[in-house]
Amino acid sequence: MATQIEPGIDEYLRKRLMPVEGAIPHLDGIDMYGDSIPAGSVGGDLFEYINFQQRYNIDARIARALRLSTEYLDPLPEDGIPRNMVDDHVQWLKSRSDAGTVSEAEYRRAKSSEQSRIANSLPDLYTTAGVLLVDAQGHGIISAKIASTVHDTFHAFMLSELDRYGKTTLDLFEDINLRLGQSVTARNALGRDTQEEAREIATLIYGEIRPGGHFRFVNFGSPPPLMFSLEYGRFLPMNTDRLVQFPALGLEIPEDHPDRNKYLSLAVRQTQMMASDVAEIPLMSPGDILFLYSDGVYDGSDKKNRLRLETVVRDCRASTSKEICHAILDYALKRDDHLRQTAEEDLIDDKTVFIIKHS
Repeated sequence: MATQIEPGIDEYLRKRLMPVEGAIPHLDGIDMYGDSIPAGSVGGDLFEYINFQQRYNIDARIARALRLSTEYLDPLPEDGIPRNMVDDHVQWLKSRSDAGTVSEAEYRRAKSSEQSRIANSLPDLYTTAGVLLVDAQGHGIISAKIASTVHDTFHAFMLSELDRYGKTTLDLFEDINLRLGQSVTARNALGRDTQEEAREIATLIYGEIRPGGHFRFVNFGSPPPLMFSLEYGRFLPMNTDRLVQFPALGLEIPEDHPDRNKYLSLAVRQTQMMASDVAEIPLMSPGDILFLYSDGVYDGSDKKNRLRLETVVRDCRASTSKEICHAILDYALKRDDHLRQTAEEDLIDDKTVFIIKHS
């Protein structure tokens, strides 16, 4: 009998961090595709489609929220066993002499209304697609581990978000940011002590797109997206003042976070994230292309490289998002060949490209 050989850790992480083409969401008027190429056997880039319809049972979640909105209104029989969190809280209220002036009926109506709001928010996920792009510092096993940590944390918190709100909120990203913060009271996941300057560094950009072509996103240290206009045949200048960008994950803990004094913070932010910190880019016309990338493709600052990328996109602007993505990656790989020829291999990094095209 042949012995099955288990995959090594590098192969496992490489497969775990690669996008799955079968998970590409399908939205009316939107053509999207992304891919990632590690610099070695495994890399620190993570790219993933968030296909809400495929990953979550939206119908069942709506049904549960509607059921709870009714159940929460129903008083618990005398000496009954609590059926849910509302019953449990009502019993706690009754056990206290300082329970306040809020009646049981008022509390039940408030909690019922929360579930009704969740049931009202969830249907938007039928026509919403998410995309997660993480770039961990470096491009080896440890970088892949960091990216995997962000991936697992993201999906654990997403479950909580959908249960509590029926949608993604900014709390999710504050929690991920804290997860990568460096503790002042305990050794972090890599076993480093607080005297060392090294950190688990990763950038993140997460966005959601709707059929109308509006892309709303949060950005922790990633280079800003590029917008190619079919009408003008070039990348449009971005108003960077309106594109909020936070430092890489874990570097900035907001001053008003209850655990602020438990983590080291290299930057100062007075408050936790607000709705105004969510950036939005509209794809105005059919043929417009939104381009997301990691710094192994473009660091967001080199003007010559930007012009070369613009030429690549212009030459294949009539192609599908998949063809445009591969054309850009081919260009980046050829640039790597040049770096090898000039003995600059240390500049080669993992490469991720994601294309959203208004079709």
